[in-house]
Amino acid sequence: MTRVASEGAFSAEAWARNAEAYEAIRTMPFNAELAAGSLAQSRFLHYIVQDAHYLVGFGRALALAAAKAPNPDRMVQFARAAETAIVVERSLHGGFFRDYGIDAEAFARTPLSPPCDHYVAYLVATAYAEPYEVVLGALLPCFWIYAEIGRDIFARAAGENPYRAWIDTYAGEDFAAAVAEMIAATDEAAAGASPDVRARMHRAYGQATRLEYLFWDGAYREAAWPV
Repeated sequence: MTRVASEGAFSAEAWARNAEAYEAIRTMPFNAELAAGSLAQSRFLHYIVQDAHYLVGFGRALALAAAKAPNPDRMVQFARAAETAIVVERSLHGGFFRDYGIDAEAFARTPLSPPCDHYVAYLVATAYAEPYEVVLGALLPCFWIYAEIGRDIFARAAGENPYRAWIDTYAGEDFAAAVAEMIAATDEAAAGASPDVRARMHRAYGQATRLEYLFWDGAYREAAWPV
């Protein structure tokens, strides 16, 4: 894994409790076909558009984590993470948008899919309503699961893969460093949390992990609102 947590740390407990869900994500058709390079372009396009929408909400949740952070170092960490979500990672999506002929107007016309809308609403509501520790519990899966999926897909990806830019981004050292910082911040927050708050952190982590699965599954099904 990206970082091996010390025994008893929140992150080690959270990963162990949700290991089955991670394995379901790792082996789901979207990621298997992404690694093979055989994923239908329409499915990847659905994913990229929805992920760009998601990053806006994710950035808002990170900014709220920065506002609730207990010290300046963590404020800077989450403020920078919010900037990365909006600016740096969206540049990756922009490259695919250019390749697929999606302009700003076409993107704006595309609504959030049901899984994306659910995930964004959950993160932003949690970031507004919950204490700092629980917010980090909800944010951690997106960082950590993406890093592990990226590493796994990188290890088994086809050589001539049309999605290589995505694979290289999430398997890269820069993203791994950001994930390690997020794990450290979450463990730090959990270490001083009451048993009740720590339990809420675990519930938030588990819910966000399930929403990660739904997001990828929705992209594979090209999920849309029925009415």
